[in-house]
Amino acid sequence: MTVRNIFIVDDDTSVRTSLIHLLRVLPDHALREFSSGDAFLAEAANLPSGCLLLDLQMPGTGGLGVLEALAADTARFGTVVLTGEGDVSLAVQAMKLGALDFLEKPCNHLRLFEAIDMVFSQLTQAQRAVTRRAQAIAKINSLSLRERDVLIGLMDGRSNKLIAHDLGISPRTIEIYRAKLMEKLNVRSLSEALGIAFAAGLYPEG
Repeated sequence: MTVRNIFIVDDDTSVRTSLIHLLRVLPDHALREFSSGDAFLAEAANLPSGCLLLDLQMPGTGGLGVLEALAADTARFGTVVLTGEGDVSLAVQAMKLGALDFLEKPCNHLRLFEAIDMVFSQLTQAQRAVTRRAQAIAKINSLSLRERDVLIGLMDGRSNKLIAHDLGISPRTIEIYRAKLMEKLNVRSLSEALGIAFAAGLYPEG
C-alpha cells in the first residue's frame, strides 16, 4: 500500500496536536507538522507528494502566500485550507489560488476525512496526467523535424497534398513521412497521433 503523506501547516500548536491525534488513526498515512508557512516552504522542494492542511492566518507567509508559492506544483500538493470563523472571503481567494477545499475550525471529523480522500484522488489524477504528458513529449521528441512538420500540418486539418505544397515536397513523400511518424508514435489512427501531439503541447502555429 502506498503511504499517503499529510502535511499540517498551522502556527497554533494545539490545532496541530489535535489534528495529529485525529489523523493518526488513518492507516497508511504519514503525518508531518510545520509551525509556519515559511517552515513548510523551506522544505517543500524536498517533500514527497501529499495533502496539505493549511492554516490561512499565520505570521510571516500566510496560507495565501504558500498557495502562490506552490502554484506550479499542483501535481505534488493538494491543499485543504483551514479557516477561522469569518474567514470565508479568504477561503474563496485560496480556492482561486488552487486550494481544493476549505473547512472552518474546529473541523468536522467526517468532512475532514472526506476532504483528505478527495485531495488524494485529485493528486492521483494530476500525477497520471503529468506522466501521460511526459510520455507524449518523449514520443514527439523521437520524430524528425520533417515528420513533426507533417504532424503539425495534420493537426491543422490539412490534406497530404496541401502539406506537400507547403513543404515543397511530393505528396508521396508526405505519405512516407506520415507512415514513419505513425510508427514512431506507435499508433494506428490519425486521431491517436493527434491525441499524443496535443497531450505533448504541440500546436500548429497561428
